[in-house]
Amino acid sequence: MSALARTAELTQAAVLAGPAPSDPTLSSFGRDPWWLIGGKVLVIFVFLVLTVLMSMWVERRVIGRMQLRVGPNRCGPFGLLQGLADGIKLALKEDIVPRQVDKVVFVLAPIMSAVPAFISFAIIPFGPTVSVFGHHTALQGTDLPVAVLLVLAMSSMGVYGIVLAGWSSMSPYSLLGGLRSSAQVISYEIAMGLSFVAVFLFAGTMSTTGIVNAQADKWFVVLLLPSFLVYVITMMGESNRIPFDLPEGEGELVGGFHTEYSSLKFAMFFLAEYINLATLSALATTLFLGGWRAPAPISTFWEGANHGWWPVLWFMVKLWAFIFFFIWLRGSLPRVRYDQLMKLGWKVLMPFSLGWILLVATIRALRNEGLAMNRIMLYSAIAIGVVLLVTVLWETLRGGKDKKIVPDPAQDRPTDAVGGSSAGGFPVPPMDAPHYHGGPVAAVPRRQTEASRKEVVQNGIH
Repeated sequence: MSALARTAELTQAAVLAGPAPSDPTLSSFGRDPWWLIGGKVLVIFVFLVLTVLMSMWVERRVIGRMQLRVGPNRCGPFGLLQGLADGIKLALKEDIVPRQVDKVVFVLAPIMSAVPAFISFAIIPFGPTVSVFGHHTALQGTDLPVAVLLVLAMSSMGVYGIVLAGWSSMSPYSLLGGLRSSAQVISYEIAMGLSFVAVFLFAGTMSTTGIVNAQADKWFVVLLLPSFLVYVITMMGESNRIPFDLPEGEGELVGGFHTEYSSLKFAMFFLAEYINLATLSALATTLFLGGWRAPAPISTFWEGANHGWWPVLWFMVKLWAFIFFFIWLRGSLPRVRYDQLMKLGWKVLMPFSLGWILLVATIRALRNEGLAMNRIMLYSAIAIGVVLLVTVLWETLRGGKDKKIVPDPAQDRPTDAVGGSSAGGFPVPPMDAPHYHGGPVAAVPRRQTEASRKEVVQNGIH
């Protein structure tokens, strides 16, 4: 009788719920029972952890293949358990806390980086409305009228963890890494937010479910290709990965903001980086690639492609395509200079995004007035041509390059550690001074060999 009663209850709940709509809306959320909400949170958490482990394995295998080496192949079949082994190793390592750090902030900084990364994924839609134990629910943690802005807010909160980690470490390398991160995020988050404006204008909402529903006929990557390209560049800047990994900069800052971290604290920074990788990829899928909707050839010939649990497969394919794109860039491009990073963000991406927003807003206004699309495209082409012509004329009149300051040969230029001129004309204090970092350093003759100069400097420092 108990089994029959339970079956009757489930049947009654399914009847009360009615037929499951394929496209959830903002009003679909907030009605789930507590156990279903908790299950969604648990599934998102487990999904992110597994995605981090798989991303690490895929990254090592792909870059290993690109560099003609094997990659991880010892822990588990094909090295699949290498990420798990690394996590266990980090958990069992000695947790070293330097004596001079601000311990409270030093401990809280990794948490402030990892927690916002988990929260951001709550508004990402995995699929349409499905039936789970008789309850119709959307395959999404939750949704908000300003859901996309939540991702930007959590990204800004995550930067506080990096900045505070650099400040609390009481190390010059860590402090420089934290300052670089704050400047980088400010520069690229503005351009990223501007790339979203055109999507909001076309979708008419900031809700992620509404944006996915607005792409039922045509994806925004086709209609708003310039916004998509700007977002792809800015998401590389937001993720602090090559070619924009200036906050770490192993070549000049040892490890950047996490130089003084070890064990689980370092693992939390590592976790936050790869979760942000997945979040940025999922957000790109949601805003520009139709979210969980199937590609045009599949959805055209198969009516059930966007119903049930199949959309989860399309979402995962798009998500991993973006993650592979991140990995491919890391194995292909070198790290850019810091001045190039700032110039790209402030002088290229931001003005371009503002001009594109004005053009999109004008086209939408003209369409609302009933103007024909052919005339709109003609006016847009004329406006773009005028802007390009003015830009070419401006660059021609000013010589096509920035004005350079020619150094005076007669002026005594500062020398570097080995007695030569500083590279690029940047002032570098001489290393053959009587004292360096508070300790005596022997004078280095200018015509010594390279090996003897390095030996003298190292002996003086140590």
